[in-house]
Amino acid sequence: MKRFFASLAEPAVRRVVIASLTLGGAVGVFALSFGVASVSAGASVWQTCALSLFVFTGASQFSAMSVVGAGGSLVAAFGGAALLAARNFVYGLALSSSAKSMAGSLPRRIFAAHFVIDETTALALAQESPRLRKIAFWTTGIGLFSFWNLGTLIGALAGSAIDPQKFGLDIAFPAAFIVMLLPHLRSKLGRQAAALGGVLCLISISFLPIGIPILIAACAVLVGLRK
Repeated sequence: MKRFFASLAEPAVRRVVIASLTLGGAVGVFALSFGVASVSAGASVWQTCALSLFVFTGASQFSAMSVVGAGGSLVAAFGGAALLAARNFVYGLALSSSAKSMAGSLPRRIFAAHFVIDETTALALAQESPRLRKIAFWTTGIGLFSFWNLGTLIGALAGSAIDPQKFGLDIAFPAAFIVMLLPHLRSKLGRQAAALGGVLCLISISFLPIGIPILIAACAVLVGLRK
């Protein structure tokens, strides 16, 4: 720990830490909306906080609570969340070459796996040296985990006192997914997958149980596997 604080004298390290903390603060604000919306969807405070502690994947958490909140089954909620979380496996592969230098022993690597998400992967891989990758991964992972869980707790505790519709928080779920979708629309394959997913969902939503159309729409990701 002393070496870490001493390293803050280096401009490159300071830039990484500042970027990590800034991102963590922004994610914490986003976590507030998840906490409020989750409690409003029917989850208890402890269930909401447990999701953030043990799942720690925003997209999967929003997906699961949106399905449950709309009356869908737990199977559909889990299926959609698992599909969204599957991308973390790819992130793990991308970080595998740096795993030993970033985490060291096998037990530490297993612990570090909980922090393998979009933001930690992006910031770690953006660094030029193994040392900076390690600093970026751990500061981002610990920072985001702390802010995400704190924001979830505050949002969940305030959820019973806040009317989501009055403050516009009822659109947090769809807004979150729109934000996540936008970057993928820059490519032709991304636009094709999004269009196909929308069509599949619109067709199946009229006769299938709540939540199942989302799982069917997720099959559109196969479009992106074409070369």
